[in-house]
Amino acid sequence: MGPLQGYKIIEFAGIGPGPFCAMLLADMGADIIRIDRASASAASSGKDKQNVTARGRRSIALDLKKPEAIAAVFRLCAQVDGLIEGFRPGVMERLGLGPDECRRENPRLVYGRMTGWGQTGPLSHTAGHDINYLALSGSLYMFGRAEERPTPPLNLVADMGGGGMLLAFGMVCALLERHKSGRGQTVDAAMVEGAALLATSIYAHRASGWWRDERGVNLLDTGAHFYEVYETHDGGYVAVGAIEPQFYAKLLEGMGLEAAALPNQMDRAQWPQMKRRFAAVFKSKTRAQWTQIFEGTDACVAPVLSPAEAAEHKHNRARAAFGETAGVLRPSPAPRFSRTELEPPCNPPCAGEQSRAVLADFGFSPEDIGALEYAGALT
Repeated sequence: MGPLQGYKIIEFAGIGPGPFCAMLLADMGADIIRIDRASASAASSGKDKQNVTARGRRSIALDLKKPEAIAAVFRLCAQVDGLIEGFRPGVMERLGLGPDECRRENPRLVYGRMTGWGQTGPLSHTAGHDINYLALSGSLYMFGRAEERPTPPLNLVADMGGGGMLLAFGMVCALLERHKSGRGQTVDAAMVEGAALLATSIYAHRASGWWRDERGVNLLDTGAHFYEVYETHDGGYVAVGAIEPQFYAKLLEGMGLEAAALPNQMDRAQWPQMKRRFAAVFKSKTRAQWTQIFEGTDACVAPVLSPAEAAEHKHNRARAAFGETAGVLRPSPAPRFSRTELEPPCNPPCAGEQSRAVLADFGFSPEDIGALEYAGALT
């Protein structure tokens, strides 16, 4: 089930954006075979089942230091559509599993590479994490309030959006192109570039003069009083995003403010004063009261919910936006399709849980599997 049903992809186990990319493809119906380290199989535990990012695939555990394991990977590569790896540049080549070697087995193979800095460039072999890629992309500079340090937006922008999601998009693009050319290719996804790409609209605002390179003074960075988070009387919060004038009018109406007695909405000089006024108004009622006032209106006001609260909100429940896998709360696969149904994700595997079954599906005989086990290449 799913639009990617029938596609088979090898995922070399990693952390962060690589597994997220594989999860997205698995959610869409691709058959993902995760290759775990043999040592991970020995250490595997029930906690593996709680890692809902690893949902929807099967796992085999190989010792890639063994030539027999490398030979097994080549046999897998000959029968799959794609491969995902997230090691530093050169690691797969040293294993003898680089793009050229794998495509000798399968010229149609789409080889996806996930790194922070990319496969080339002065920093390509340097360690880093989301916050570093976000910093160098120019995007971290924009997150934060006036006269405060930049605030990292968790690891959602560089790791997940600019990394995993961009690689998934690249993999699908390359698979589509393959229908025309008949040939595979390498997808080089760099988180630093993905994080920059997500900020493209801000570069347009900078060019128009509407955006200043200063935190907390712009339309979308909490500079404006009508695009801000406000505390409520009970210590909760509401998010306000009433940018358009018709929405702003509805916001003022719900707050009990007269538009005629207020400065022009887009008068930047008045924004700090208006933020203080808005803060006082929102502090006068509880989050539930403001939710009741604005729910169903076009004022663009929403309560700030915790993850647990979000899963129980009536709109999210109506759309089944959250679910459970192995008893763990997780967001549901997205987007939705009008004709192609998505299958509920299966439980995350323990490392090596399906080793023998997967190899059998790929044509390995019992003798082949026994030989791998005897050589210590398979666990």
